[in-house]
Amino acid sequence: MPRLPSSRRLAAAGVFVAALAVGVGVARVDAAPQGERYEIRVAQRAVAVAPAPARKAEPVAEARPAPRDLPVIDYWGAPSGFRRDAAPASVAAIPEGLRPLRKLAVYDAPGGRPRAFLPKSISGLPVTLPIVERRPGWAGVLLPSLNRRVGWIPESRRGWEVRRLRDQLVLHRREHRLVWLRDGRPRADWEVAVGAPRTPTPPGRTFVLGRTITVGGVYAGLDALVLGAVPDDRDALAPALRNGHTGIHAWSRRSAFGRSVSNGCVRLPAGAQRTLLRHLASGTPVHIVD
Repeated sequence: MPRLPSSRRLAAAGVFVAALAVGVGVARVDAAPQGERYEIRVAQRAVAVAPAPARKAEPVAEARPAPRDLPVIDYWGAPSGFRRDAAPASVAAIPEGLRPLRKLAVYDAPGGRPRAFLPKSISGLPVTLPIVERRPGWAGVLLPSLNRRVGWIPESRRGWEVRRLRDQLVLHRREHRLVWLRDGRPRADWEVAVGAPRTPTPPGRTFVLGRTITVGGVYAGLDALVLGAVPDDRDALAPALRNGHTGIHAWSRRSAFGRSVSNGCVRLPAGAQRTLLRHLASGTPVHIVD
């Protein structure tokens, strides 16, 4: 587990809690991998479609005032009470992210109860959250430090801006395979190793929270990407790792690639990690599926 200098520290003793190992094969950049995993096929036949009946506009749910003493979402955790992600296994592209311009109240549903405040940055990392659902006057976003949960932020008290999200990562745990897509098209893929059976890589949709430095030759001297996901079972980890986040980082020991051996993080060859660091920004969606 990487140790972080205090100037950019994200966890007390190891930011990362789940490691995926990436294969030794050369990444295929700018070329779609073989197979039909990401092909979209359209039936070539005419279908008579009746005009859809007119629908009344859905009313905008009002946002009730948020108490000042609500907890603030941070690196160490987020409060409960938020609804589950309705499509945790989806690998569909998420084109927009929400970037807070100030501290925002996060609700458990459109017009629902305010549960927490979302800051502009978490442990020094500027926050951008993928927008996975829209309702009139509301945006549903993936939450950091809380797995497979969606929070709702009203548009009426704006305080945020939309960021375009071009990239996404899809991790296939059983195949030990990580795919990088841009604008919905595969750009590169690598064989990986995922978390061990006792400390699996948390499934579901998450995102890149930010990047941090690492310490130790095993990380090839490269920054790591910190995800919004946290361990599903903290007690399965050593005490020093229980408050960490899942990460994506370089790994110099090739024997790990293609296996389920880590505490949950994604381990990549150095060249693959350089590619991700060069192209991926905060808020990039990461889809972890079987």
